[in-house]
Amino acid sequence: VQLQASGGGLVQAGGSLRLSCAASGRSVSTYVMGWFRQAPGKEREFVARINWRVGITYYADSVKGRFTISRDNARNTMYLQMNSLKPEDTAVYYCATGPSSSSYSSSWDYWGQGTLVTVSS
Repeated sequence: VQLQASGGGLVQAGGSLRLSCAASGRSVSTYVMGWFRQAPGKEREFVARINWRVGITYYADSVKGRFTISRDNARNTMYLQMNSLKPEDTAVYYCATGPSSSSYSSSWDYWGQGTLVTVSS
């Protein structure tokens, strides 16, 4: 599976961004897809995940109510709508997929290249 993340950029606090992650190479219909992020000097942390087949979602407490994960089956693409952004959301955001639904990044099999989100105060 190849993953291509896009949509990052610079935004002011309180603003919004939508990240995309396009999957190719094989079907992800039986997989979970998710987003992680890594801020400078910090470990990679779980953000959100979605079960591709049934659409069940799960969020980290830090983004619950502000971020929404979704997928488009026809486009084989996952999205992360990020609203009410805060400076502490600044990080490189990575999409990932695999059969695991763990919140530990080491349990995920395939990774995109990352897209930088910078939130200014």
